Amino acid sequence: QGLKPLAPTEFPDPIFGTSKPAPGLPATDPLLNPNKVPDLQKIFQRSDGLPVHLKRGYPDRMLYRTTMALTIGGTIYCLIALYIASQPKNQ
Repeated sequence: QGLKPLAPTEFPDPIFGTSKPAPGLPATDPLLNPNKVPDLQKIFQRSDGLPVHLKRGYPDRMLYRTTMALTIGGTIYCLIALYIASQPKNQ
């Protein structure tokens, strides 16, 4: 009879690098989204004079402005806190 092998002797089929879905996954799985990379490449490679971080329109502008506002506000808050900390305490 002998002992059972610890590891399986057959390797599973590779999942990456194949054009068909892995075994056990249906062909039309709702979790598998279509490839959006070519569409995004067209958007980001367009020469319209905008920086890359603003190419996708309104959401990018709002995120950029929010980030800048928080950065400037945090810098001002730190400078005020440093000014208050540098003043001697009155007794």
